[in-house]
Amino acid sequence: MQETILSLVQKANGILADYILIILLVGTGLWFTIKTRFVQVRCFKEGMKAVFGNFSLRGGRQEGGLSSFQALATAIAAQVGTGNIVGASGAILIGGPGAIFWMWIIAFLGMATIYAEATLAQETRIIDKDGEVHGGPVYYMKKAFPNGFGTFLSVFFAIATTLALGFMGSMVQSNSIAESCNTAFGIEGWIVGLIIAVIAAFIFLGGIQRIASVTEKMVPFMAGIFLLGGLIVLIIRIKYIPETIGMIFRYAFTPNALIAGGIGYALKTAISQGAKRGLFSNEAGMGSTPHAHAMAKVAKPHDQGVVAMIGVFIDTFVVLTMTALVVISCLYAGDGVLNASLVSPEAYSAATSGVEALVSKTNAMQMAVTSAFPESFGNFGNIFVAVCLLFFAYSTIIGWNFFGKINVQYLTKNSKAATVIYSVIAIAFIFMGSLLSNDLVWELTDFFNYLMVLPNVIALIALWKIVAKNANNK
Repeated sequence: MQETILSLVQKANGILADYILIILLVGTGLWFTIKTRFVQVRCFKEGMKAVFGNFSLRGGRQEGGLSSFQALATAIAAQVGTGNIVGASGAILIGGPGAIFWMWIIAFLGMATIYAEATLAQETRIIDKDGEVHGGPVYYMKKAFPNGFGTFLSVFFAIATTLALGFMGSMVQSNSIAESCNTAFGIEGWIVGLIIAVIAAFIFLGGIQRIASVTEKMVPFMAGIFLLGGLIVLIIRIKYIPETIGMIFRYAFTPNALIAGGIGYALKTAISQGAKRGLFSNEAGMGSTPHAHAMAKVAKPHDQGVVAMIGVFIDTFVVLTMTALVVISCLYAGDGVLNASLVSPEAYSAATSGVEALVSKTNAMQMAVTSAFPESFGNFGNIFVAVCLLFFAYSTIIGWNFFGKINVQYLTKNSKAATVIYSVIAIAFIFMGSLLSNDLVWELTDFFNYLMVLPNVIALIALWKIVAKNANNK
Protein backbone atom coordinates (compact mmCIF):
# COMPACT_ATOMS: atom_id res chain seq x y z
CA MET A 1 0.00 0.00 0.00
CA GLN A 2 2.78 2.44 0.92
CA GLU A 3 4.52 1.76 -2.40
CA THR A 4 1.35 2.44 -4.39
CA ILE A 5 0.65 5.71 -2.58
CA LEU A 6 4.30 6.72 -2.90
CA SER A 7 4.25 6.18 -6.68
CA LEU A 8 1.08 8.26 -7.16
CA VAL A 9 2.26 11.12 -4.99
CA GLN A 10 5.69 11.18 -6.67
CA LYS A 11 4.05 11.60 -10.09
CA ALA A 12 1.92 14.49 -8.86
CA ASN A 13 4.89 16.12 -7.16
CA GLY A 14 6.96 15.76 -10.33
CA ILE A 15 4.48 17.89 -12.25
CA LEU A 16 4.08 20.44 -9.48
CA ALA A 17 7.77 20.81 -8.55
CA ASP A 18 9.33 20.62 -12.00
CA TYR A 19 7.02 23.11 -13.67
CA ILE A 20 4.29 24.89 -11.69
CA LEU A 21 6.27 25.49 -8.50
CA ILE A 22 9.34 26.89 -10.26
CA ILE A 23 7.24 29.32 -12.32
CA LEU A 24 5.26 30.47 -9.29
CA LEU A 25 8.19 30.92 -6.89
CA VAL A 26 10.57 32.53 -9.35
CA GLY A 27 7.84 34.62 -10.98
CA THR A 28 6.40 35.89 -7.70
CA GLY A 29 9.84 36.61 -6.27
CA LEU A 30 10.86 38.55 -9.37
CA TRP A 31 7.59 40.47 -9.40
CA PHE A 32 7.92 41.68 -5.81
CA THR A 33 11.65 42.29 -6.18
CA ILE A 34 10.90 44.69 -9.04
CA LYS A 35 7.78 46.27 -7.56
CA THR A 36 9.45 46.89 -4.19
CA ARG A 37 12.62 48.16 -5.90
CA PHE A 38 14.76 45.35 -4.47
CA VAL A 39 13.49 45.71 -0.91
CA GLN A 40 15.69 42.76 0.14
CA VAL A 41 18.75 44.83 -0.77
CA ARG A 42 17.59 48.36 0.13
CA CYS A 43 16.18 47.42 3.51
CA PHE A 44 18.51 44.58 4.48
CA LYS A 45 20.46 46.75 6.94
CA GLU A 46 17.20 48.02 8.43
CA GLY A 47 16.00 44.46 8.93
CA MET A 48 19.25 43.34 10.58
CA LYS A 49 19.12 46.32 12.94
CA ALA A 50 15.49 45.58 13.81
CA VAL A 51 16.33 41.96 14.66
CA PHE A 52 19.66 42.33 16.42
CA GLY A 53 19.60 45.96 17.56
CA ASN A 54 17.67 45.17 20.75
CA PHE A 55 18.31 41.43 20.87
CA SER A 56 16.83 39.67 23.91
CA LEU A 57 15.89 36.11 24.81
CA ARG A 58 13.25 37.39 27.21
CA GLY A 59 10.53 39.06 25.22
CA GLY A 60 8.12 38.58 28.07
CA ARG A 61 4.42 37.85 27.91
CA GLN A 62 2.64 40.01 25.36
CA GLU A 63 -1.03 40.77 25.78
CA GLY A 64 -2.88 39.79 22.61
CA GLY A 65 0.19 39.30 20.44
CA LEU A 66 3.95 38.83 20.29
CA SER A 67 7.01 41.02 20.23
CA SER A 68 8.59 41.40 16.81
CA PHE A 69 11.47 39.09 17.79
CA GLN A 70 9.12 36.49 19.27
CA ALA A 71 7.20 36.48 15.98
CA LEU A 72 10.44 36.09 14.05
CA ALA A 73 11.67 33.34 16.39
CA THR A 74 8.39 31.46 15.93
CA ALA A 75 8.70 31.88 12.16
CA ILE A 76 12.35 30.73 12.12
CA ALA A 77 11.45 27.83 14.38
CA ALA A 78 9.14 26.69 11.59
CA GLN A 79 11.63 27.49 8.82
CA VAL A 80 14.76 25.93 10.32
CA GLY A 81 14.01 22.22 10.37
CA THR A 82 14.84 19.04 8.53
CA GLY A 83 14.91 20.99 5.26
CA ASN A 84 18.15 22.62 6.38
CA ILE A 85 19.91 19.30 6.99
CA VAL A 86 18.14 16.35 5.38
CA GLY A 87 16.49 18.44 2.65
CA ALA A 88 19.69 20.20 1.63
CA SER A 89 21.58 16.90 1.64
CA GLY A 90 18.93 15.28 -0.53
CA ALA A 91 19.02 18.18 -2.99
CA ILE A 92 22.78 17.77 -3.38
CA LEU A 93 22.54 14.00 -3.82
CA ILE A 94 19.81 14.22 -6.48
CA GLY A 95 20.52 17.54 -8.20
CA GLY A 96 24.25 17.76 -7.60
CA PRO A 97 26.16 20.50 -5.71
CA GLY A 98 24.71 23.07 -8.13
CA ALA A 99 21.26 22.66 -6.59
CA ILE A 100 22.51 24.83 -3.72
CA PHE A 101 23.09 27.75 -6.11
CA TRP A 102 19.44 27.56 -7.15
CA MET A 103 18.42 27.41 -3.50
CA TRP A 104 20.27 30.71 -3.05
CA ILE A 105 18.46 32.25 -6.02
CA ILE A 106 15.09 31.08 -4.73
CA ALA A 107 15.94 32.46 -1.28
CA PHE A 108 17.07 35.86 -2.62
CA LEU A 109 13.82 36.25 -4.53
CA GLY A 110 11.96 34.71 -1.61
CA MET A 111 13.11 37.53 0.67
CA ALA A 112 10.93 39.89 -1.38
CA THR A 113 8.08 37.38 -1.36
CA ILE A 114 8.16 36.91 2.38
CA TYR A 115 8.31 40.69 2.82
CA ALA A 116 5.01 40.78 0.95
CA GLU A 117 3.54 37.97 3.07
CA ALA A 118 4.48 39.55 6.41
CA THR A 119 3.38 43.03 5.34
CA LEU A 120 -0.01 41.81 4.16
CA ALA A 121 -0.43 39.70 7.30
CA GLN A 122 0.02 42.87 9.34
CA GLU A 123 -2.27 44.91 7.05
CA THR A 124 -5.16 42.45 7.22
CA ARG A 125 -4.94 41.07 10.75
CA ILE A 126 -7.96 41.34 13.04
CA ILE A 127 -7.98 42.13 16.77
CA ASP A 128 -11.08 40.79 18.49
CA LYS A 129 -12.94 42.27 21.47
CA ASP A 130 -10.72 40.30 23.88
CA GLY A 131 -7.58 41.79 22.38
CA GLU A 132 -6.54 38.55 20.67
CA VAL A 133 -4.86 38.89 17.29
CA HIS A 134 -6.01 36.80 14.31
CA GLY A 135 -4.06 36.91 11.08
CA GLY A 136 -2.49 35.01 8.24
CA PRO A 137 -3.00 34.26 4.55
CA VAL A 138 -6.71 33.43 4.91
CA TYR A 139 -7.31 37.03 5.93
CA TYR A 140 -5.45 38.64 3.05
CA MET A 141 -7.08 36.18 0.65
CA LYS A 142 -10.47 37.48 1.76
CA LYS A 143 -9.26 41.05 1.28
CA ALA A 144 -7.91 40.27 -2.18
CA PHE A 145 -11.17 38.64 -3.26
CA PRO A 146 -14.12 39.72 -1.04
CA ASN A 147 -16.47 37.29 -2.77
CA GLY A 148 -17.04 33.58 -3.25
CA PHE A 149 -13.65 33.09 -4.87
CA GLY A 150 -11.93 34.58 -1.83
CA THR A 151 -13.88 32.24 0.43
CA PHE A 152 -12.90 29.26 -1.72
CA LEU A 153 -9.21 30.23 -1.67
CA SER A 154 -9.16 30.79 2.09
CA VAL A 155 -10.93 27.50 2.88
CA PHE A 156 -8.74 25.57 0.42
CA PHE A 157 -5.62 27.11 1.96
CA ALA A 158 -6.77 26.48 5.53
CA ILE A 159 -7.44 22.81 4.82
CA ALA A 160 -4.15 22.36 2.94
CA THR A 161 -2.23 24.10 5.73
CA THR A 162 -3.82 21.99 8.45
CA LEU A 163 -2.86 18.83 6.58
CA ALA A 164 0.57 20.04 5.41
CA LEU A 165 1.85 21.58 8.64
CA GLY A 166 -0.26 20.24 11.46
CA PHE A 167 -0.24 16.63 10.31
CA MET A 168 2.06 15.65 7.39
CA GLY A 169 4.79 18.16 8.18
CA SER A 170 5.05 17.03 11.76
CA MET A 171 5.51 13.46 10.53
CA VAL A 172 8.56 14.52 8.47
CA GLN A 173 10.14 16.16 11.48
CA SER A 174 9.53 13.25 13.89
CA ASN A 175 10.60 10.78 11.20
CA SER A 176 13.94 12.54 10.77
CA ILE A 177 14.49 12.82 14.52
CA ALA A 178 13.71 9.13 15.04
CA GLU A 179 16.02 7.92 12.27
CA SER A 180 18.95 10.16 13.19
CA CYS A 181 18.62 9.16 16.87
CA ASN A 182 18.46 5.51 15.89
CA THR A 183 21.70 5.94 13.93
CA ALA A 184 23.45 7.87 16.67
CA PHE A 185 22.18 6.14 19.81
CA GLY A 186 20.55 2.92 18.63
CA ILE A 187 17.19 3.92 20.14
CA GLU A 188 14.11 2.41 18.49
CA GLY A 189 12.21 4.94 16.37
CA TRP A 190 8.87 4.40 18.08
CA ILE A 191 10.38 5.19 21.49
CA VAL A 192 11.76 8.49 20.18
CA GLY A 193 8.41 9.23 18.53
CA LEU A 194 6.55 8.63 21.77
CA ILE A 195 8.85 10.94 23.75
CA ILE A 196 8.55 13.71 21.14
CA ALA A 197 4.75 13.40 21.13
CA VAL A 198 4.51 13.68 24.92
CA ILE A 199 6.74 16.77 25.11
CA ALA A 200 4.92 18.33 22.16
CA ALA A 201 1.58 17.86 23.90
CA PHE A 202 2.81 19.89 26.88
CA ILE A 203 3.81 22.82 24.68
CA PHE A 204 0.76 22.65 22.39
CA LEU A 205 -1.60 22.92 25.34
CA GLY A 206 0.21 26.01 26.61
CA GLY A 207 -0.95 28.22 23.74
CA ILE A 208 0.91 30.88 21.76
CA GLN A 209 2.59 32.49 24.77
CA ARG A 210 4.27 29.21 25.78
CA ILE A 211 5.26 28.58 22.15
CA ALA A 212 6.80 32.05 21.89
CA SER A 213 8.63 31.62 25.18
CA VAL A 214 10.16 28.34 24.01
CA THR A 215 11.07 29.41 20.48
CA GLU A 216 12.70 32.75 21.40
CA LYS A 217 15.19 30.80 23.54
CA MET A 218 15.53 27.63 21.47
CA VAL A 219 16.13 29.23 18.05
CA PRO A 220 19.29 31.25 18.89
CA PHE A 221 20.69 28.34 20.93
CA MET A 222 20.15 25.65 18.29
CA ALA A 223 21.44 27.84 15.46
CA GLY A 224 24.54 28.77 17.46
CA ILE A 225 25.43 25.15 18.29
CA PHE A 226 24.93 24.00 14.70
CA LEU A 227 26.95 26.84 13.19
CA LEU A 228 29.79 26.35 15.69
CA GLY A 229 30.01 22.63 14.91
CA GLY A 230 29.82 23.29 11.17
CA LEU A 231 32.53 25.93 11.41
CA ILE A 232 34.86 23.46 13.15
CA VAL A 233 34.32 20.96 10.31
CA LEU A 234 35.03 23.65 7.71
CA ILE A 235 38.24 24.60 9.50
CA ILE A 236 39.30 20.94 9.35
CA ARG A 237 38.49 20.89 5.62
CA ILE A 238 39.67 24.46 4.96
CA LYS A 239 41.90 23.59 2.00
CA TYR A 240 38.89 22.16 0.15
CA ILE A 241 36.60 25.18 0.62
CA PRO A 242 37.60 26.93 -2.66
CA GLU A 243 36.94 23.68 -4.53
CA THR A 244 33.62 23.31 -2.72
CA ILE A 245 32.42 26.77 -3.68
CA GLY A 246 33.60 26.20 -7.24
CA MET A 247 31.50 23.03 -7.47
CA ILE A 248 28.35 24.87 -6.40
CA PHE A 249 28.70 27.40 -9.22
CA ARG A 250 30.11 25.05 -11.85
CA TYR A 251 27.45 22.37 -11.47
CA ALA A 252 24.66 24.96 -11.23
CA PHE A 253 25.06 25.60 -14.97
CA THR A 254 26.57 22.33 -16.19
CA PRO A 255 24.74 19.69 -14.11
CA ASN A 256 24.75 17.37 -17.13
CA ALA A 257 28.34 16.60 -16.16
CA LEU A 258 26.80 14.76 -13.18
CA ILE A 259 23.22 13.97 -14.07
CA ALA A 260 22.59 11.61 -16.95
CA GLY A 261 20.69 13.09 -19.89
CA GLY A 262 20.91 16.29 -21.89
CA ILE A 263 21.68 19.72 -20.45
CA GLY A 264 17.97 20.59 -20.44
CA TYR A 265 16.95 17.63 -18.31
CA ALA A 266 19.93 17.97 -15.99
CA LEU A 267 19.37 21.69 -15.50
CA LYS A 268 15.68 21.11 -14.80
CA THR A 269 16.61 18.51 -12.17
CA ALA A 270 19.11 20.83 -10.46
CA ILE A 271 16.73 23.81 -10.47
CA SER A 272 13.68 21.80 -9.36
CA GLN A 273 15.64 20.31 -6.47
CA GLY A 274 16.78 23.79 -5.48
CA ALA A 275 13.25 25.14 -5.78
CA LYS A 276 11.37 22.49 -3.86
CA ARG A 277 13.98 22.02 -1.14
CA GLY A 278 14.37 25.80 -0.97
CA LEU A 279 10.62 26.10 -0.41
CA PHE A 280 10.67 23.40 2.26
CA SER A 281 13.58 25.18 3.96
CA ASN A 282 12.74 28.89 3.99
CA GLU A 283 8.97 28.61 3.25
CA ALA A 284 8.86 31.92 1.36
CA GLY A 285 5.70 31.91 -0.74
CA MET A 286 4.18 28.96 1.08
CA GLY A 287 2.05 31.05 3.42
CA SER A 288 3.18 29.48 6.70
CA THR A 289 5.24 32.14 8.46
CA PRO A 290 2.74 35.03 7.93
CA HIS A 291 0.73 33.44 10.75
CA ALA A 292 3.52 34.36 13.16
CA HIS A 293 4.33 37.74 11.62
CA ALA A 294 0.68 38.79 11.91
CA MET A 295 1.01 38.54 15.70
CA ALA A 296 3.93 40.97 15.98
CA LYS A 297 3.44 44.32 17.70
CA VAL A 298 5.10 46.84 15.38
CA ALA A 299 4.56 50.47 14.46
CA LYS A 300 3.76 49.73 10.81
CA PRO A 301 3.51 46.66 8.56
CA HIS A 302 6.79 47.46 6.79
CA ASP A 303 8.66 47.01 10.07
CA GLN A 304 7.69 43.33 10.31
CA GLY A 305 8.20 42.85 6.59
CA VAL A 306 11.93 43.63 6.84
CA VAL A 307 12.22 41.44 9.93
CA ALA A 308 10.64 38.56 8.01
CA MET A 309 13.28 38.95 5.28
CA ILE A 310 16.02 38.32 7.81
CA GLY A 311 14.33 35.03 8.70
CA VAL A 312 14.83 33.77 5.13
CA PHE A 313 18.40 35.09 5.11
CA ILE A 314 19.27 33.25 8.34
CA ASP A 315 17.53 30.07 7.24
CA THR A 316 19.08 29.74 3.78
CA PHE A 317 22.18 31.89 3.49
CA VAL A 318 23.46 30.99 6.94
CA VAL A 319 22.13 27.67 8.28
CA LEU A 320 21.41 25.82 5.02
CA THR A 321 24.63 27.08 3.43
CA MET A 322 26.57 25.68 6.37
CA THR A 323 25.03 22.26 5.69
CA ALA A 324 25.90 22.51 2.00
CA LEU A 325 29.51 23.51 2.59
CA VAL A 326 30.03 20.71 5.10
CA VAL A 327 28.42 18.02 2.92
CA ILE A 328 30.16 19.04 -0.31
CA SER A 329 33.58 19.69 1.25
CA CYS A 330 33.55 16.37 3.12
CA LEU A 331 31.88 14.06 0.61
CA TYR A 332 32.73 15.51 -2.78
CA ALA A 333 35.83 17.70 -2.54
CA GLY A 334 39.42 16.44 -2.29
CA ASP A 335 39.54 13.02 -0.69
CA GLY A 336 35.78 12.91 -0.08
CA VAL A 337 34.14 9.52 -0.40
CA LEU A 338 32.08 10.66 -3.41
CA ASN A 339 34.84 12.54 -5.21
CA ALA A 340 35.21 9.80 -7.81
CA SER A 341 31.50 10.12 -8.61
CA LEU A 342 32.15 13.48 -10.28
CA VAL A 343 33.88 11.80 -13.21
CA SER A 344 30.72 11.03 -15.19
CA PRO A 345 26.91 10.89 -14.87
CA GLU A 346 27.07 7.12 -14.64
CA ALA A 347 29.64 7.22 -11.83
CA TYR A 348 27.69 9.93 -10.01
CA SER A 349 24.45 7.98 -10.25
CA ALA A 350 26.08 4.78 -9.02
CA ALA A 351 27.80 6.47 -6.08
CA THR A 352 24.93 8.66 -4.92
CA SER A 353 22.36 5.88 -5.20
CA GLY A 354 24.38 4.08 -2.54
CA VAL A 355 24.44 7.16 -0.36
CA GLU A 356 20.76 7.86 -0.98
CA ALA A 357 19.96 4.47 0.44
CA LEU A 358 21.64 5.62 3.62
CA VAL A 359 19.81 8.95 3.76
CA SER A 360 16.68 7.30 5.10
CA LYS A 361 18.69 5.84 7.97
CA THR A 362 21.28 8.51 8.65
CA ASN A 363 21.74 11.35 6.15
CA ALA A 364 24.59 12.81 4.17
CA MET A 365 25.28 15.41 6.88
CA GLN A 366 25.98 12.72 9.47
CA MET A 367 28.28 10.92 7.04
CA ALA A 368 30.06 14.19 6.22
CA VAL A 369 30.70 15.27 9.81
CA THR A 370 31.82 11.77 10.81
CA SER A 371 34.28 11.60 7.91
CA ALA A 372 35.87 14.93 8.88
CA PHE A 373 37.07 13.68 12.27
CA PRO A 374 39.65 10.98 13.06
CA GLU A 375 38.34 7.49 13.84
CA SER A 376 39.20 8.10 17.50
CA PHE A 377 36.18 10.43 17.66
CA GLY A 378 33.99 7.40 17.04
CA ASN A 379 30.30 8.22 16.67
CA PHE A 380 30.69 11.96 17.31
CA GLY A 381 29.45 13.05 13.88
CA ASN A 382 26.27 11.02 14.08
CA ILE A 383 25.56 12.22 17.60
CA PHE A 384 26.22 15.89 16.82
CA VAL A 385 23.91 15.93 13.80
CA ALA A 386 21.25 13.93 15.66
CA VAL A 387 21.21 16.48 18.50
CA CYS A 388 21.06 19.42 16.07
CA LEU A 389 18.32 17.74 14.07
CA LEU A 390 16.41 17.09 17.28
CA PHE A 391 16.33 20.82 18.08
CA PHE A 392 15.69 21.90 14.48
CA ALA A 393 12.90 19.43 13.79
CA TYR A 394 11.28 19.83 17.19
CA SER A 395 11.15 23.62 16.89
CA THR A 396 9.51 23.20 13.48
CA ILE A 397 6.89 20.86 14.96
CA ILE A 398 6.05 23.57 17.49
CA GLY A 399 5.78 26.34 14.90
CA TRP A 400 3.86 24.31 12.34
CA ASN A 401 1.37 23.02 14.88
CA PHE A 402 0.60 26.61 15.86
CA PHE A 403 0.09 27.63 12.22
CA GLY A 404 -2.20 24.66 11.65
CA LYS A 405 -4.18 25.52 14.76
CA ILE A 406 -4.84 29.05 13.50
CA ASN A 407 -6.40 27.61 10.35
CA VAL A 408 -8.48 25.11 12.28
CA GLN A 409 -9.83 28.02 14.34
CA TYR A 410 -10.62 29.87 11.12
CA LEU A 411 -12.46 26.89 9.64
CA THR A 412 -14.45 26.17 12.83
CA LYS A 413 -15.02 29.77 13.94
CA ASN A 414 -12.77 29.42 16.99
CA SER A 415 -14.34 26.21 18.28
CA LYS A 416 -12.40 25.09 21.36
CA ALA A 417 -13.53 21.49 20.89
CA ALA A 418 -12.19 21.46 17.32
CA THR A 419 -8.88 22.86 18.52
CA VAL A 420 -8.52 20.12 21.11
CA ILE A 421 -9.39 17.42 18.56
CA TYR A 422 -6.84 18.93 16.14
CA SER A 423 -4.12 18.85 18.81
CA VAL A 424 -4.84 15.21 19.66
CA ILE A 425 -4.70 14.18 15.98
CA ALA A 426 -1.50 16.20 15.47
CA ILE A 427 0.16 14.40 18.39
CA ALA A 428 -0.88 11.06 16.89
CA PHE A 429 0.69 12.06 13.54
CA ILE A 430 3.93 13.00 15.31
CA PHE A 431 4.11 9.50 16.71
CA MET A 432 3.16 7.87 13.38
CA GLY A 433 5.94 9.77 11.63
CA SER A 434 8.51 7.79 13.58
CA LEU A 435 7.11 4.55 12.15
CA LEU A 436 6.54 5.24 8.45
CA SER A 437 8.75 5.10 5.35
CA ASN A 438 11.06 8.09 5.01
CA ASP A 439 10.32 8.56 1.28
CA LEU A 440 6.53 8.43 1.68
CA VAL A 441 6.52 10.95 4.52
CA TRP A 442 8.62 13.43 2.53
CA GLU A 443 6.56 13.07 -0.66
CA LEU A 444 3.24 13.58 1.17
CA THR A 445 4.57 16.66 2.91
CA ASP A 446 5.90 18.10 -0.35
CA PHE A 447 2.51 17.54 -2.01
CA PHE A 448 0.51 19.45 0.60
CA ASN A 449 3.17 22.18 0.78
CA TYR A 450 2.72 22.74 -2.93
CA LEU A 451 -1.05 22.99 -2.52
CA MET A 452 -0.50 25.79 0.01
CA VAL A 453 1.57 27.78 -2.47
CA LEU A 454 -1.14 28.02 -5.13
CA PRO A 455 -3.82 30.10 -3.32
CA ASN A 456 -1.21 32.04 -1.37
CA VAL A 457 0.58 33.29 -4.48
CA ILE A 458 -2.70 34.23 -6.18
CA ALA A 459 -3.62 36.46 -3.22
CA LEU A 460 -0.13 37.99 -2.98
CA ILE A 461 -0.13 39.05 -6.63
CA ALA A 462 -3.64 40.45 -6.34
CA LEU A 463 -2.53 42.72 -3.45
CA TRP A 464 0.85 43.75 -4.87
CA LYS A 465 0.00 47.47 -4.80
CA ILE A 466 -0.38 47.40 -1.00
CA VAL A 467 3.02 45.70 -0.69
CA ALA A 468 4.70 48.16 -3.06
CA LYS A 469 3.21 51.11 -1.17
CA ASN A 470 4.62 49.85 2.12
CA ALA A 471 8.06 49.18 0.65
CA ASN A 472 8.41 52.39 -1.31
CA ASN A 473 6.79 54.86 1.09
CA LYS A 474 8.22 53.65 4.39
